[in-house]
Amino acid sequence: MQVENKITEENIRIDQYLSTELEMSRSKCQKLIKEEKVLINGKKTSNNYQLKKTDTIEIIGQLEEVIDIKAEDIPIDIVYEDDDLLIVNKKSGMVVHPAVGNYSKTLVNALMYRFSLSNGTSAVRPGIVHRIDKDTSGLLIVAKNDWAHEKLSEMIKNKDVERKYIALVDGIIPHETGTIDAPIGRDIDNRQRMMVTDINAKDSITHFKVLKRYQNKTLIECKLETGRTHQIRVHMKYIGYPIYNDPVYGKTKNATDFGQFLHSRSIKFIHPRTKKEIYYEVDLPSEFKTYLDSLENKID
Repeated sequence: MQVENKITEENIRIDQYLSTELEMSRSKCQKLIKEEKVLINGKKTSNNYQLKKTDTIEIIGQLEEVIDIKAEDIPIDIVYEDDDLLIVNKKSGMVVHPAVGNYSKTLVNALMYRFSLSNGTSAVRPGIVHRIDKDTSGLLIVAKNDWAHEKLSEMIKNKDVERKYIALVDGIIPHETGTIDAPIGRDIDNRQRMMVTDINAKDSITHFKVLKRYQNKTLIECKLETGRTHQIRVHMKYIGYPIYNDPVYGKTKNATDFGQFLHSRSIKFIHPRTKKEIYYEVDLPSEFKTYLDSLENKID
């Protein structure tokens, strides 16, 4: 695969750049480079190579990950299935795919128990073409074969998949609609966080509209034009209305046992094989609805 060229500064090391872009540890990126699976302008490189803005980076293989991902019989909500893909309604609190220190009880473990999935680009992310955060609930697409994985990944990259979210944010948003056009990159002081920045960032656009206002909170619908890590959470914090109960970016944290109040409500796209429109929408989790009911009572 070719890494999207968004190199915004000269003389950044290739291993450092890939670590951010691929969300992979620097040591794993260095191993990838050492195994000559990373090409710069069609040629092998070294870990300390200093990138130029005009460079083209290509990944021609992946690390042989020696992680045993076990299939687990975990209940999951499948809202659509055919020979090529699934649409899953993920519960808040479930991690999408295994990662360091967390190799079980993920959506991937549950899917592997029931389906044969695409290999994709990682041994620990079979079928996963896009993600939602652990504490975000709602819809995401899963590929069942490599053909579908390639097609769906390309569609997401080309913005051919429409995703809408419902979010409860702290504060009263005064206007009815808005567009946040602000680049997002890794927080240089904390790799677990993202931030609006012009350093090694990617274009990021979120559209939102107000659905309802409460005493000190606003319920909004967000439509993603891009799909960056933590995009809605980062963008809403950036404009001063963070997601309620967000443990990383929120103003109010751990106020309830439920995670951040962010739900992937609907997804729409043209099926890559049948060319028919696929549209699904799922209701808010019961915890989300119950909390909104409590806010309604405060208004009354």
